[in-house]
Amino acid sequence: MDRAVALVTGSTSGIGLAIAHRLSADGVSVVLHSRSSAGAGRALAAELGDAAYIQADLAVEADRVRLVREAIACWGRLDMLINNAGMSRVLPHGDLAAATEAVWRELYDVNVVAPFRLIAEAESALRQSARRGRSASIVNISSHAGVRPKGASIPYAASKAALNHMTKLLAATLAPDIRVNAVAPGLVDTPLTAAWTGAQELWRERSPMGRAATPEDVAQIVGMLVASDYLTGEIIVADGGLNLT
Repeated sequence: MDRAVALVTGSTSGIGLAIAHRLSADGVSVVLHSRSSAGAGRALAAELGDAAYIQADLAVEADRVRLVREAIACWGRLDMLINNAGMSRVLPHGDLAAATEAVWRELYDVNVVAPFRLIAEAESALRQSARRGRSASIVNISSHAGVRPKGASIPYAASKAALNHMTKLLAATLAPDIRVNAVAPGLVDTPLTAAWTGAQELWRERSPMGRAATPEDVAQIVGMLVASDYLTGEIIVADGGLNLT
């Protein structure tokens, strides 16, 4: 099989869905994933055509291992890993008591430990992909909250900062066979953020682009990163220029 294969976690809605559509349109065979929306995942796999769906809970180590192994088994190869799945908790930054140990562990387990463990499990297949003449690609979906002192909660922002630094460490460690980059979006228009009126107003009034991102905006950047044969270790902040203000 000549088509590249990508595993996209959290790919039945929002940013992950847009990434799956983008990669499929670019001629990539996509392995879709979600924790619970199996019906939507199977329907999307049928819609895309050259796609498969696997259900797994990324908070569970056995499911992480199974997800990667089953993804590789779909077409006998893995060329791209897009770590999109993540978890957030909205907590006032000043309410330190609300950021319990359980919250910290939950967010770190899904936002930091899970991507690392998926990468570790996929490393061999990704290195084998590089023997075909092109470096393999990992893209972690982070957040501008990991770059600036912002975000839904301090544990969430800290987990994304950890993901950003992990991206750079892995880029140095896995090169040249595997390139590792991250996209750090600001506000993205999804059903989840539709009620965030304050954030929507902030992006309209202060960001140079005058709007929040769409999932397709983020997917376009992911498409660029996986198409590159050179970029690695980059954290691309996609916030419409809000960081400039």
